[in-house]
Amino acid sequence: MTARTWGTEIDVVVVRGRSYRMYVDRPTAIREVLELAQRWGDRPHVAQGERVFTFDQLRAAVDIRARDLVARGVRPGDRVVILGWNSPEWIINFWAVVCVRGVAVLANAWWSSKEIGEAFERVKPKLVLVDERLVNRVGSVPLAPWSVADAGADVQLPPDGDENDDAVVIFTSGTSGRPKAALLSHRSLLAGLQMLLHITRRLPHQVDETSGQTALHTGPMFHIGGVQTLLRSVVVGDTLIMPVGRFDAAEALRLIEKWRISRWSAVPTMLKRAIEHPDAQIRDLSSLRALTVGGAAAHPELLDRIRTGLPGVTPRIVTGFGLTENGGQGFAASGADTVARPGAVGRPLPCVEVRIGESKDGAEGEILIRSPTQMTTYLGENIDPIDAEGWLSTGDLGRIDEDGHLWVTGRSKDLIIRGGENIAPAAVERALLRLAGVEDAVVFGVADPDLGEEVAAAVVAPNAPDPETLRAKLRGELASFAIPRHWLFQSEPFPENHAGKVDRAAVVASARECLAQARVGIT
Repeated sequence: MTARTWGTEIDVVVVRGRSYRMYVDRPTAIREVLELAQRWGDRPHVAQGERVFTFDQLRAAVDIRARDLVARGVRPGDRVVILGWNSPEWIINFWAVVCVRGVAVLANAWWSSKEIGEAFERVKPKLVLVDERLVNRVGSVPLAPWSVADAGADVQLPPDGDENDDAVVIFTSGTSGRPKAALLSHRSLLAGLQMLLHITRRLPHQVDETSGQTALHTGPMFHIGGVQTLLRSVVVGDTLIMPVGRFDAAEALRLIEKWRISRWSAVPTMLKRAIEHPDAQIRDLSSLRALTVGGAAAHPELLDRIRTGLPGVTPRIVTGFGLTENGGQGFAASGADTVARPGAVGRPLPCVEVRIGESKDGAEGEILIRSPTQMTTYLGENIDPIDAEGWLSTGDLGRIDEDGHLWVTGRSKDLIIRGGENIAPAAVERALLRLAGVEDAVVFGVADPDLGEEVAAAVVAPNAPDPETLRAKLRGELASFAIPRHWLFQSEPFPENHAGKVDRAAVVASARECLAQARVGIT
């Protein structure tokens, strides 16, 4: 791979009628990234528990899986669901799907059977690659085993196509309720990767055999941050350490000590739990040199605690801002930036344009982004947050200071962010209204010292039900993280506004006051 393939010169390119700033010399297929894995040979790439895969083993396993997919009838443009938790197999399946020019549909392994079925109805997959532990949640769709050891028939892989071809589907919550299926192209993911490598001086021609770090990855691979980490790690030669099972602070601290982890990418909740765990005082964490904080807002107070709460460690804390619809990260703040401007999310990446929309009340306006990383569309939705000129409405409010740093000050979207997971109140409300005895419901977020936000529900029910009974009924309808923890019941209908609709603002304000002052309904 030559330096020309990954350049730094930027020009304006028209993509489907919209103009974007793009690199003149750039890769056009995700498969080109995997080819760089050969540079690292027998260096460990993925480790989980006692299992360790080298870069050479990754390439060999991907080749087998890719040929198996072709033999099973997967063709360019076909959608292939990957349904499972973080594992070497998840990574192998992802690479195999995109290498045969299929569209990798990254399903959330924590979804209920109902949510999985609704997602499949929208994406209409050609094939589903499912972890054996999740087979009972999947309906009558074409399945393939989670892993294969033999490619079977001698088949040829398809040639590379256009950079604007579909590459992945990643699900993201919105205020309309159910998770939206954001369709991103090869261009979307590669442009984001190239920008991050550019600003960190890690383009392929800038790294050598001494490059690469041992990095702890504790977030789900099926989020956009997981995909970004995966692509970057192959270019720079990183070794990714993944815990087995759900996040556990003690296990994360143990892995940092055992593997001499130098970089950790995590949501604020995970970092907070690690700092507060007793093992943080006894483990040797001195190898940790960089923390990438994403998935939810990192408040200045938390950043200060990170800097002082890990004995013997003075890590660089890197933050940023982005969303799935924009291919992930659009802004970055270096370690020095987070010290100088705690609370800011950084400056736009090289190809990203930003402007602040007009404010109706004199406060900060909506953040609008234009970037080649943006999604193509939502599958199965009649809305498009990207206008004719390419500007993406983020739904977040903010301002830009005199030095070009972005400050995110609030959300115009009514989302709850619980430990890095986006939860749409409307989806939880619909599930509640399907339950017997529930006449109305308003779901909202309340501050939580551990998770950032927790889910709360105000419910109209003539006979106040038992919260645990409601939780049990919701477990088959919602992901576990979306089930309300705090409850407030009333028999009278909710107040209405002049349009005859429930006055949500009044309901939420009243409920929050009750929960804060009297802690009514908290269980």
